[in-house]
Amino acid sequence: MSSIYEKRGVSAQKEEVHAATAGLDRGLFPGAFCHGYPDPLDPRGDGVLLHHADGAGTKSSLAWLYWKETGDLSVFRGIAQDAVVMNTDDLLCVGAVDGFLLSSTIGRNKRLVPGEVLREIIHGTQACVELLNEHGCRTTFAGGETADVGDLVRTLIVDANITARLPRARFIDTARICPGLAIVGLASFGQAKYESAYNSGIGSNGLTAARHEVFHHDYFAKYPESVDPGLPENVLYQGAHRLTDALTGTPLDWGRAVLSPTRTYLPIVRAMLKEHAHAILGIIHCSGGGQTKCLKFGQRLRYIKDNLFPLPPLFAELKARVPERDFWQVWNGGHRLEIYCDPRRADELIQIASSFGVEGRVVGRTEDAPENSLHLKYGGVETHYPGR
Repeated sequence: MSSIYEKRGVSAQKEEVHAATAGLDRGLFPGAFCHGYPDPLDPRGDGVLLHHADGAGTKSSLAWLYWKETGDLSVFRGIAQDAVVMNTDDLLCVGAVDGFLLSSTIGRNKRLVPGEVLREIIHGTQACVELLNEHGCRTTFAGGETADVGDLVRTLIVDANITARLPRARFIDTARICPGLAIVGLASFGQAKYESAYNSGIGSNGLTAARHEVFHHDYFAKYPESVDPGLPENVLYQGAHRLTDALTGTPLDWGRAVLSPTRTYLPIVRAMLKEHAHAILGIIHCSGGGQTKCLKFGQRLRYIKDNLFPLPPLFAELKARVPERDFWQVWNGGHRLEIYCDPRRADELIQIASSFGVEGRVVGRTEDAPENSLHLKYGGVETHYPGR
């Protein structure tokens, strides 16, 4: 990654995390998107126990800034959804689409984050759970922990964790991805039938970079709590936009665009698995690592992505501001979920997504290769990434 990304204190590929966890038990399916372990409550031994933890990341800092500028508390409900969906939509990659037990963790600087903000986050979590239940993705909100940690947290951090159980026969092991598959991408932007507003598509990855690339430097002086004081000033808030400036081509302002709640694909994937489970060999959530996430899965594969979605407005701005190679490693660029499937079933999967108001398309394919690599083509520019 470029030096400016590192100067902002962020690791897009999480190299140090992967190095620290390299020797740990990877469970029953070492090549899977999420770890699965023997279910101690299943005497027959064919159950898989799943547990996952993730959160909204630095997006919560931008929500705090937007609230301070506008007085709009509702953005914190989106942060709650981010924390939930970053868990559920990783777990759906192994076939878990319901039966979730959810717990949330909130760490706040009490001096800066009052109780009304906590209330919005907690109620937002409950609202997200109710939405999932409405679409058959059974989820129970089991409470959580709220801690006043002002000595550690400058504004706010919102995390969640989820436990689920799955029969081994339903477990989707990403290690099964093989040559000859179609890659069906599901759009991250637009407005799904189960969403209440237009979504920019950004999700909850690359928010540190996005925030500082698009928003005006005045926010550095006005809201020092929103940044790491140890970072050099020349990498903070380097953009031209105010939070309430309109984002052309969308019904959103710039603040709302970058704060768009992470879209869940659970209702769509639930329907896909119900009808075409046999045709789906793998599912990849293009979260940390963006379009290069696939490199971590399968063996001796050439991933070719040469029919990507046209960049939505927010991503178009970001791509114009960062090197091409960096862009695709940080952001999803327009699709945040990939279904690796029998090419003969691709159109049927796309039709299911369309029935939910989400565009799908065959963005690429897999081929045999000596080792994993990604060949990505967009706008006539080809970018190649070796396996990790």
